[in-house]
Amino acid sequence: MRFIPNKLQLDVLRRHLGPFVFCFFTLMFLLLMQFLILYIDMLVGKGLPLGIILELIVTNLASMVVLAVPMAVLVACLMAYGKFTELNELTAIRAAGINPFHVITPVLTAATLLSIFLVWFSNDVLPDANQRARSLFIDIRLKKPGFDLKPEEFYEGIDNYTFLVERITHESDSLHDVTIFQHATRNRKEAIIKAQKGNLNSEADGQTLTLYLKDGSILRKMDHRRDQKSIKVFEETDFNRYRISFDLSELAFSRSNPENRSRNDRTMDIKAMMTVVDSLQKAIVAQKQSILDDKSHIIPYKESTNNRIPNRAITTDTLEKKVKSEFIALQHLETRSEQKHLKSNALTFLRNYKSKLSDIATNTEWRISKIAQYLVEVHKKFSIPIACIVFVLIGAPIGMYTKKGNLGYAALIGTIFLTFYWISIIQGEKLADRLFITPFTGMWFSNILLGIIGLYLTIRFCTSFKFSNLWKNRG
Repeated sequence: MRFIPNKLQLDVLRRHLGPFVFCFFTLMFLLLMQFLILYIDMLVGKGLPLGIILELIVTNLASMVVLAVPMAVLVACLMAYGKFTELNELTAIRAAGINPFHVITPVLTAATLLSIFLVWFSNDVLPDANQRARSLFIDIRLKKPGFDLKPEEFYEGIDNYTFLVERITHESDSLHDVTIFQHATRNRKEAIIKAQKGNLNSEADGQTLTLYLKDGSILRKMDHRRDQKSIKVFEETDFNRYRISFDLSELAFSRSNPENRSRNDRTMDIKAMMTVVDSLQKAIVAQKQSILDDKSHIIPYKESTNNRIPNRAITTDTLEKKVKSEFIALQHLETRSEQKHLKSNALTFLRNYKSKLSDIATNTEWRISKIAQYLVEVHKKFSIPIACIVFVLIGAPIGMYTKKGNLGYAALIGTIFLTFYWISIIQGEKLADRLFITPFTGMWFSNILLGIIGLYLTIRFCTSFKFSNLWKNRG
């Protein structure tokens, strides 16, 4: 009898493999399309090498894998177990005296192994991939757009020049009614260059672009002083032919070393993040201790009496009798001037102390917020992989209850649970980053809730347990 369940379990695993692979690659394709739609404007029109675009896509695939695997597990469970009951195989194993949990155990074991793999992947592979993707994004943003003139549009892609062309003949690369605004630099004056025709030629090195202009004029702004006053003088020169060369080396894409860039919470592993969290916590404790140890706001009585105004500074006002005060410390002083002096010192110390407390409170709040962000990422590296186990617990019994193994039912039910799960994860991360809830609650709430539901459904399906039995037994 023991051989039959083992053979059955292998058959269940094989039934999961096809739907899992299909769902995984389908979800990866959808996530990739979403990524391309979001960043297509950044990648197109900058003359980026194809290899750079492919590398950017590949490095971003790592984050998509972590999201797609748990989704594929849920949909595969709904399809495989739905098909299992649709073919009345569940009825057959129950008639043979086999507990339905035996057909869930192999998938649950596979999901556990998959969760362990995703934890390793999220900690060892994903941070480096995110760092490379982040570095590439920065390099692309810093790259200037290519030399791409368009008719009747201002173009400022080259430093210190602004181009305006009325018409372009693309067959011959001819420009018509060209206007160039040449901005002032150390080596040349401000000028406006106009020409009826122009032609662009790229040099063999690919780094220099030469613009040949015909039948035009140059209006230069000249420096002129008269009677120690600066006046505006313009010089206009006509030309039949004029040539301008532009250095395009700054327009070329250049790679930077990702290791030379600082890392954030999404590009660090668990050990590095916990080191940062530990240092931030120690800084908070040190600042609080500095406040407790700070005695500068306390004014000793002897110091206040020694700081009396010297005899030569004594005036009629100084010799006036002290005033009655509600503050006990002021009542011990002999003159009004001493009382004013102590009051002034006390207010100064208190203002400085308040300012120091405010600075420490601001720094502490910032450090607590950073700690929350790092802890959110730490918990996320475990909570999303563990979702594979949760989705088996909830997908297996629901799939058996539906008795439908087609993709439509699985996609519909899976969409409901996945929408709830990812909204909970996203909103939980935002609330935890803003310190409304703890990082643990933000990242584990949906796992715990769906896990409890899944455990109940699994126990309910595999045994005769009902909550109503608890009340009946008491009765």
